[in-house]
Amino acid sequence: MCHPVTVAGVIVLLVNDHLLKQSWPGFVTGKLSDVAGLVVAPALLALLFWRRADLTATVLTGVLFTVVKTTETGAEAASYVWTLVAGPSRVLADPTDLLALPALALAWWVRRRTLARPSSARWRILVTMPLAVLAVTATSAAPPPLSAEIVEVEGSRIHVHTNHDGRVTSEDGGRTWTQATGGPGGGREGSGQSGQSAQCVPGQATRCYQVFKDRLGVEQSDDGGTTWRPAWAPSGDELKRLSRQYDPPSGLRSQSLAVVPQEGGHLVVVANGADGIAIRDTSGAWRRVGWPGAEAPDVDLEPEWRLALFLAICMMFAGAGAGLRRYGLAYTCSALTGCLGALFLVGSGTLQDAAFAAGVPIGFPSLLLTVSGAVGCVVLAGVGQARLTPVAIGMLAAPLVFGAVYLPFTWWAEGTPDSYGVAVALAALLTGLVVLASAAAIRSDARRANSGDQEPRPTGT
Repeated sequence: MCHPVTVAGVIVLLVNDHLLKQSWPGFVTGKLSDVAGLVVAPALLALLFWRRADLTATVLTGVLFTVVKTTETGAEAASYVWTLVAGPSRVLADPTDLLALPALALAWWVRRRTLARPSSARWRILVTMPLAVLAVTATSAAPPPLSAEIVEVEGSRIHVHTNHDGRVTSEDGGRTWTQATGGPGGGREGSGQSGQSAQCVPGQATRCYQVFKDRLGVEQSDDGGTTWRPAWAPSGDELKRLSRQYDPPSGLRSQSLAVVPQEGGHLVVVANGADGIAIRDTSGAWRRVGWPGAEAPDVDLEPEWRLALFLAICMMFAGAGAGLRRYGLAYTCSALTGCLGALFLVGSGTLQDAAFAAGVPIGFPSLLLTVSGAVGCVVLAGVGQARLTPVAIGMLAAPLVFGAVYLPFTWWAEGTPDSYGVAVALAALLTGLVVLASAAAIRSDARRANSGDQEPRPTGT
C-alpha cells in the first residue's frame, strides 16, 4: 500500500480532484483522475478480502470501471454509492474514460513489487489509508444544468445558445431544430451577444414583448411599452412539475427573447433557462418546446414516495396488532416506537434537515428505533397469540397502501390529472378505501373468532 507509485497516485487524486478539477475542468483533469484512481483503487479493494487477492482486486476494478463508464445503469449505481459514501455525487457514463484502463497494469506491477518487501508497518497503513479513501471518494464538481440563455436571429435561422458552449438552430420558423456543440458561435461566449430581454415587432412598434425578470413568462405591450400584460406563463401545476424536474429550480427563468417577422405574422422565441425553449407562432398560440430531441427529466416524487412508504409500514404494524389476544398495550407501544423511527428514517428531507441543523443525529437512532419496534412487534405477536388472518391482511394491505398513496402522484407527474390537488384527493380516496376494506376484513375475522370461542364444547358421556 505504501509503494511510492501508490502514494504518488493518492497525492495526484487529492490535488487533481479537490483543486484542479474545480479550477480547470476538462479532458486532461478528467482523464488524470481516472488514471490515478485506477492505480490506487485495486490496493484499497484488496484490503476487503480476508486473504491477499491482488489479481482479483485488479480484475474487479477493471470490470466495475468498464460497467460504470459504458452503461447508464452502472453510472447511476455508482452515483448512488458515491452519494452514500462522500455526499451528493454524480458519475457520468463516458466510454472515452476506458483510455485509462492501461493504468491497471501499473497498479498490478506496483502490487507485485510489494510482495518482495516486508509488510508495511501498521502505522504506515493507518496514515496512508485515510488519505487514500479521501482521495478516491473526492467528488467532481457537477457541471451546471443545461440552460437556454440567448436567442439570436441570423437571416432565416434562429439560434438558441446554451451555457454548455452549444446551440439549437431552426431554419423553418421553429418547427424543427438541430443541435450543435462547440465551434465559432456554438455557445454563449461564441455568440458575442448578451441576449435581449425585450423587443418590439419590426415594423410594428406598438407591439412589444419582454420576459419576466425572475420567473418563466412573457409580457406583452400593445402601446409601445407603456403598459404590459401577461402574454404567456406556465400554470401553477405546470410550474410545480417543472420545479420538481429541474434542480435547482432557480434555473427556471426566462432569459431572453427574439421577435422574428414571418409571413402572416411574427414569431416570438424565448430562451427559458433550464426549461429550454418556448415559442409563440404566427397565430398567436404559445407552446413550450423544451429541449428538442431530448427527454424531459423525471419529476422528483421523493416526498410522496417517502410518505407512501411510511404509511405502508404503519399499516403493516396495525394489521398484525389487530389480531392480538394478549399484550395489546405493549404491542401498541412497540408499534408506535417502530413508526416513530420510520418517520425519521424515511421522513421528509425538511424534517431531516431540521434535525441536522439542530445538531440531532437521527440516522442511527432512527434505524435503532425502527428495528427495535419491529422486533418487539414480532415477539409480542408470537407470545400474544396473534391470529394469522389479520397478520396476512396487514402484510397484503401494506403494498396496497403504498400504491394507493404513490400512484396518483406518478400519474400527476405524467400530466393526468393535471392538478396536484386532484392527485392528493385521489390518493386520500384510494388509501381510505384500502384501509376501510382491510378494517372490514379484520372485523369479520374477529367476529368469526369470537363466535368460535363462544360455542359450547361437547361434553363427554
